Amino acid sequence: MLDISIVIPLLNERESLPELEEWIVRVMTANQYSYEVIFIDDGSNDGSWEFIQELSQKNPSVKGLKFRRNYGKSAALNIGFAEAQGAVVITMDADLQDSPDEIPALYSKIISKEYDLISGWKKKRYDPITKTLPTKLFNWATRKMSGIYLHDFNCGLKAYSHEVIKNIEVYGEMHRYIPVIAKSSGFKKIGEQVVEHRARKYGTTKFGLDRFVNGFLDLLTIFFMGKFGKKPMHFFGVYGMLSFIIGFAITIYMLVDKMLHLMRHEKAALVADSPLFYIALVSMIIGTQLFLAGFLGELISRSSGERNQYSVSDKVNL
Repeated sequence: MLDISIVIPLLNERESLPELEEWIVRVMTANQYSYEVIFIDDGSNDGSWEFIQELSQKNPSVKGLKFRRNYGKSAALNIGFAEAQGAVVITMDADLQDSPDEIPALYSKIISKEYDLISGWKKKRYDPITKTLPTKLFNWATRKMSGIYLHDFNCGLKAYSHEVIKNIEVYGEMHRYIPVIAKSSGFKKIGEQVVEHRARKYGTTKFGLDRFVNGFLDLLTIFFMGKFGKKPMHFFGVYGMLSFIIGFAITIYMLVDKMLHLMRHEKAALVADSPLFYIALVSMIIGTQLFLAGFLGELISRSSGERNQYSVSDKVNL
C-alpha cells in the first residue's frame, strides 16, 4: 500500500497545476513517501485535462479522472476516494491556496493512529468579510448541530485514514460535512490542525454566497439521515402522533363544552365558528400526513439494498 494518496478536485485551474505538481513532488521526495496524486477534472474547459495527461506521462505517480461535465466537488471527491490506494488520503484544492508543505504533519497525525480524520483550520484567512463572516456563522451552526468542535469544516485541506474514505459516501454538496459523515459512520477520532491559507494566485473563486444556504440545508439532511435514516417512523411517527393528539384533544374539549351548554339549555355558538375548530382540524390533518410520511419512509427504507449494511471495524476468528 502507498503511504499517501493526494486527491485534488479541480475546475479550470490550468495556470496553477504546474506549480502545484512540482511543489507536491518536492515535498514527497524530501520525505521519501510513496505516493500518488489523483487529479479529478470536474468538467474543465481551459486545457486542464490536457495538462494532466502530460503530467501523467512524465510522472507515473500522477493519475487523472475527467468528468464529461461539471458534477461538483462532492462527486469529484467521492470518485477520488474510490480510486485512492494510500494508507493516508490527503485532499486539497488546486488553486494553490492550500500548501503541500502541510502534508507531512497531517500524515504523521493519521499514521500514529491518534486520529481517523484531521481537518485543516485556516486560522488566518485572505478572504473578504463577505466570505469570512458567513463562514463563521456556518461553522458555528455546524458545531452546535454535530457536536464536532472544529473551527473550519469547509477547509479543503484534510487528511483521512484509508479506512475512513472507504466507509463513507460523499454526494450532493456534502463535502462540507465530511467530518459529520465520518462521525455518523463511527469514526470519532476527529481533530484539526492550523494550516496556512495562501492568497489566490491564479483565476477566480468558484463559490458564491448561495453555498451557505445550500450548506445549511445539507446539514439538516445529514443530521436527519444520520439519526433517522434507517428508522424514519421514529421521527415522523412521534411528531405525527403528537400533532394528532393535540387536535383530537381540542376536538373533545369543544364537544364536551358544547354538550354542557346544551344540558344547561344555554345558547352555544356553532362549533365551526370557533378558531379552535380549525386549529384542531389542521393539527389532525398534519398529524395524519406525518404518520403516513413515516410509513412511506419505512417502506422505502425496507426496500433499500443498504438497509442492513453496517460498518465493521474489525473481526476475530471469522
